[in-house]
Amino acid sequence: MRIVTTAEAVSGISSGQQIYLQCAAATPSVLLDALVARAPELADVSVVHLHCEGPGPHLAPEMAPHFRHRALFIGPNARQAIADGRAYYVPTFLSDVPRLFDHGLLQLDAVLVNATPPDAHGFCSLGTSVEAIHAAIHAARTVIVQFNSAMPRTLGESFIHVSQIDLAVECDVPPYEVPVAPVGEIERRIGEYVAELVPDGATLQLGIGAIPEATALALGDKRDLGIHTEMFTDSVVDLVEAGVITGARKERNRGKLVTAFVMGTKRLYDFVDDNPMVEMRPVDFTNDTHVIRSFSRMMAINSALEVDLTGQVVADSLGQRLYSGVGGQMDFIRGAALASEGRAIIALPSIAAGKGISRIVPTLAEGAGVVTTRAHVRTVVTEFGVAELFGKSLRERAEALIGIAHPDHRDRLRHAARRLG
Repeated sequence: MRIVTTAEAVSGISSGQQIYLQCAAATPSVLLDALVARAPELADVSVVHLHCEGPGPHLAPEMAPHFRHRALFIGPNARQAIADGRAYYVPTFLSDVPRLFDHGLLQLDAVLVNATPPDAHGFCSLGTSVEAIHAAIHAARTVIVQFNSAMPRTLGESFIHVSQIDLAVECDVPPYEVPVAPVGEIERRIGEYVAELVPDGATLQLGIGAIPEATALALGDKRDLGIHTEMFTDSVVDLVEAGVITGARKERNRGKLVTAFVMGTKRLYDFVDDNPMVEMRPVDFTNDTHVIRSFSRMMAINSALEVDLTGQVVADSLGQRLYSGVGGQMDFIRGAALASEGRAIIALPSIAAGKGISRIVPTLAEGAGVVTTRAHVRTVVTEFGVAELFGKSLRERAEALIGIAHPDHRDRLRHAARRLG
């Protein structure tokens, strides 16, 4: 391993090569900026990553001749590039991402990593994001790391050794912060309905956004909840400090908050820093259906963009416009459904914010992608209640879903249901 300047660190990346970026709040911005500064020298460099925080300078329209993003999950900064055809979307379960590297389906010339400086034993913590980075490091020909003194030192399966690193730069750049999502009246009601379904001793998958935040706010009277999730935010810190989350009844990793990455404010990053309660694990563990189903009271709480009257769940596109990704929804929906007392929940507002358009629809919009099939969906929640779909016929499902649709749309949905037979 050699410590070099940022320009030297990325000088070996050539046109036509493929690289991987560490994701989410751990986006290696110092190395990425140095690479983008070399854009005039480069052509058709493939940049692979999941959702990355920050401005995403490689995604700017003027960068199209130089960088081509392959999105394993579409973050907000990549949506326009995908829509314009300047970037590609690779639909894949989050649990499968490491296999893409392990099996050589996505070959990597280099990987850009954001980690702590090495400790006395030569180990660097991957900080806020472990996701699929271990598999990427093993697959890449060159491993380039920014030794970031502002990165929290997380524990678990989050360490790489200096012997795995080829080039490193030194920096002091805090991980990207994500503010707590504001909770409105609609989200509050959804959160209360979801919380009513959560028993004491349950293990939770909670994501990011207003609905998970609202759900967390409504869990204050629960006891001994646990966390096994692909990511968590500040709301988990609130529940730990309130004594609601203890992990005392988890069947495995008891007492641990198990996650593949974290995104939130500095308060969250301070909480995870050197905290033995937090156990970082790669997504092929956190999102492994076999692992998920081993928690008897696993509660998977996911969202959707629209749900049709048969229960098909769209979560990665708005019609033909790609919006996010498959992510871990199906990993957790199926795993929770297979748990002995588990529950798989899809929670969404009944109408699109500010548009008055029903998100429970007779048929899916043209080009919409089904992430969770009608056979997998079990429980759907809106601000108007809970629809239990498991074991119900299509007619019974339609009746249940119309019952939790916005009242302004129920007559239209009933008419459409009759027309569709």
